[in-house]
Amino acid sequence: MFLRLALKSLLNRRGSVLLTLMAMTVSVSVLLAVEHIRHQAKESFANTVSGVDLIVGARTGSLNLLLYSVFRIGSPTNNIAWESFEDIASNPQVKWAIPITLGDSHKGYRVMGTTQDYFEFFSYGNQHKLSFDKGHAFKQVFDVVIGSGIAKTLGYSLGEELILSHGIASTSFSLHDDRPFNVVGILEPTGTPIDQTLHVSLEGIEAIHIDWKNGVKIPSSHITTDQIEALELKPKTITAFMLGLKSRMTTFRVQRDINQYMKEPMLAILPGVALSELWQIMSILENTLLLVAVLVFIAALLGLSAMLLSSIRDRSREIQLLRVIGAPPSFLFLFIELEAVIITLSSIVLGAGLLSACLITAQDFLISRFGLNIGTNILSESTLYFAFSMLAAAIVAAAIPSLSAYSRAKSIQG
Repeated sequence: MFLRLALKSLLNRRGSVLLTLMAMTVSVSVLLAVEHIRHQAKESFANTVSGVDLIVGARTGSLNLLLYSVFRIGSPTNNIAWESFEDIASNPQVKWAIPITLGDSHKGYRVMGTTQDYFEFFSYGNQHKLSFDKGHAFKQVFDVVIGSGIAKTLGYSLGEELILSHGIASTSFSLHDDRPFNVVGILEPTGTPIDQTLHVSLEGIEAIHIDWKNGVKIPSSHITTDQIEALELKPKTITAFMLGLKSRMTTFRVQRDINQYMKEPMLAILPGVALSELWQIMSILENTLLLVAVLVFIAALLGLSAMLLSSIRDRSREIQLLRVIGAPPSFLFLFIELEAVIITLSSIVLGAGLLSACLITAQDFLISRFGLNIGTNILSESTLYFAFSMLAAAIVAAAIPSLSAYSRAKSIQG
């Protein structure tokens, strides 16, 4: 009876209630979105690489090295000599080493040159190994293995021929169109930047640049594909490399040896430590976004309180009628609070639904554009905590109009 009366009262003022509900829904969806995307982004970044003890690149900042080597964000400051890589990879403490070469692209997607050890030793998430949805790892010079996101977005399948571009711009006029690559493998989805990466052999990278100099193709060169495949395509430099050690007890010693390497300046980082630095830098932005979202919700709560307070002045006859039939002042107090709870609960449900719909719509875009796999399931412990906090805040915000109704009811009694 109590609930039905509150619902009928809200329906009687559906115009102002609808506008308040819309404002509350938007504010709730913004607040939940900030919290959900914050947690999902951290989880997505943390799951990108696992089982890698050290990442090594040219001397630069640790964050820059982490971003361009793992997340394909940014560009390296310099390359590493192949001899230096072989020297460090031959260290008795090193179990495996994966070289990485970056610098080319295909329709805006990064191309990574590596070896078959990448498919054998690299892992993501909770020690998940890479697996193939179709095909196999590259074997020939002009073989390419593509991520699931590229296959889905561009509609590529096995046997497809594609042309790489020089540089990482989304639109490039420097094409390696005389040496197309053949798709021989498509990886299973990983929810990491791997899904947006094309993988070729180091020999393939050398092959397409064999007659290039300073980023420009030599006009007089006419080396055929057969001639290239007959050559010993040994890379001169690489961008970075990942190391897996036989014992993690030796991690800091190997790191120190690499950082003090005499032949050329290099930097070795621990992925977990570099990620912690990234979160420390991002925490200021996270807290700022969360503060803005909270302020938006507070503004919506003030609008809710103002709407209820304004409605009380227009509901004198309704309050008088309730008092005539014997409703105590406390009934009016709880009645207004119940209206606020109904509006807030409705806005939480609608806001959560709106957020889920937006995430489902934008999921492919977030993966292809930013490499972020944001889950569409927003139900979590933090979401429930925010929902209860918003409900409690609405009850507090409705206290002023509720007390006003209580006072008005007592005056009618007197």
